[in-house]
Amino acid sequence: MIGRIVLVVLTLLLLSASSFVGGQSSISNSDIACHSEGAVRPRNLAQGELHEESRDPSLPLRVTAQQTENAIAIIASGVAVDFPDQAVFTIEAESSSDIIDVRLCYRVDRMKYAEVVSEGWASFSPATRIEAEWVWDMRNASLPPGAEVTYWWMIEDADGNRFETSPEVMRFNDARYLWQSLISSGLPAEWQTYQGDALTIFWYEGDDSFARELMDTCEEGLVRLTEDIGTYPERPIRMYIYASTEDLRGAMIFPQEWTGGVAYTEFSIIAIGISPERLDWGKRALIHELTHLVVHQATFGPYGRLPTWLDEGLAMHNEGELEPHFRSRLEEAISDDELISVRSLCSPFSAEPDQAYLSYAQSYSLVEYLLDSHGKTRMLDLLSILKQGSTYDDALSDVYDFDMDALDANWRATLSGPAVSGWRAWLHPVVIAVLGALATGLAVWYVLKKRTWRRSSAK
Repeated sequence: MIGRIVLVVLTLLLLSASSFVGGQSSISNSDIACHSEGAVRPRNLAQGELHEESRDPSLPLRVTAQQTENAIAIIASGVAVDFPDQAVFTIEAESSSDIIDVRLCYRVDRMKYAEVVSEGWASFSPATRIEAEWVWDMRNASLPPGAEVTYWWMIEDADGNRFETSPEVMRFNDARYLWQSLISSGLPAEWQTYQGDALTIFWYEGDDSFARELMDTCEEGLVRLTEDIGTYPERPIRMYIYASTEDLRGAMIFPQEWTGGVAYTEFSIIAIGISPERLDWGKRALIHELTHLVVHQATFGPYGRLPTWLDEGLAMHNEGELEPHFRSRLEEAISDDELISVRSLCSPFSAEPDQAYLSYAQSYSLVEYLLDSHGKTRMLDLLSILKQGSTYDDALSDVYDFDMDALDANWRATLSGPAVSGWRAWLHPVVIAVLGALATGLAVWYVLKKRTWRRSSAK
């Protein structure tokens, strides 16, 4: 009997112990990781490893016990944009003990492989009341016009109190001009797979009809791209129309003197210089850059990239018919047997104008060949396989049953037709008729002369 009582008591003790252990909560402090920029990390702070943010960015920032005690108070904060050179973030705060750590955490709104938060270490002198600032120098990492950055401050004092401000959004706008905006209205409703409008044009020179014509061209180009290839916008696209290439280059940190338009593919932003007087050129150029954005949205991933000939060829195809100067350069290369290999066209194109023209013209012709001979479904399959990280040869073999060398040979075999052969380009019907008449006359003359010779020999 006593043994049974002892056994029951031991069992109850074991159950109580298990319940106590199971009721303990494990609290892990996962510091928000960041790429450190700006001021040097204070020596009294531990060096932490960089890692990706694990917190869901859509959730509100957590409130710590130190925050509820109101040990640290924010007096003022803000950001001043000096486009395109810099953005200056400032904060003023106070605490009952010296503030020793002030960091700006920020997240850039762009396409990315993982949700990453960066941070900048602010410049300030430790004190109970501080004024701190962090300067984003765009010479180190520039932003396009209209880019959005979500940011918040993290502050710590000598007593270990920490405070994290609520997130705010900084828009890196080019305030040098008075922008107007136009939102797309003629696109299919099923494209609205995201929050926001599919296309928005911003411009400051030209009337409403100028912007409307550009928007109509973009909408038509997107519909054509969907019909021919099967891709469509997956994120809102913003297009900034500068009044000239000079104005455009003024919006860039390190512009090239030949820059006329830029597609910031990860930001889904286009910046281009189009004056009302160059509207026809502008419409083709805008469609070209817009195609780059949509194709890159469809193929964005960490494993691979498009060959240059395919990327540029799709953009050239969506512009419409190949322009005369490109076509003449292609026909000249065919006639002189100076075509560039498809493998060479996978790399960035030459900066030499004559070779660049030929590279773009060949890319257009290659894409036309694939679409005309094998259809749009296979083109979409090719883009999908390349997105997964397949090599160029393997992707072509999986979709078309030939590699790049065979593509080169097959494509060249189609260039012997009269539509593109250089030596036949000048054969106008009138010239052909004249040559035919001359050939007939020579034949008649030869027959008559031969008969005359035979009669002379008979005599």
